[in-house]
Amino acid sequence: MTTDASPADAHRTPESPRPGRLTAAAAVVAAQGVVVAGLGVTMLVMLLTGGRADDTVQALTGAATVLALAVLPLAAARGLWLRRRWSRGPAVIVQLMALPVGWQMAQNGGVWLAAGAVIALTALAVLGLLMTPAAAGALGVGPREPRDA
Repeated sequence: MTTDASPADAHRTPESPRPGRLTAAAAVVAAQGVVVAGLGVTMLVMLLTGGRADDTVQALTGAATVLALAVLPLAAARGLWLRRRWSRGPAVIVQLMALPVGWQMAQNGGVWLAAGAVIALTALAVLGLLMTPAAAGALGVGPREPRDA
């Protein structure tokens, strides 16, 4: 039994070191997931401790939704860390979703401007890190040589 490995797969051997840019992207995406999960937990705690909620069902649904949304960046970060090819797509989607959120927050000024800037800048940084040839090669993403039939 023979297997033909593409040049991109050669960079993915378990012995090869993870590129620093991929490690940085995984760390930032994980931090984003932790922040979103923290927001969901905070919403849930505020609801359970008698925080002012006009509609309990709506508040509970909002908290559950935010906690569910935290799963995507956390799963993507784990996949990036383990150099799983599938993880690049979800990580990019999270960043593309974060850009308009950051922009909208920045439009409100004050502390929201700073928070929006942080969100937008981290999203742009992760997109830049994931689009490097080193990160693409480590994930096995990119052009492949055609296999002989």
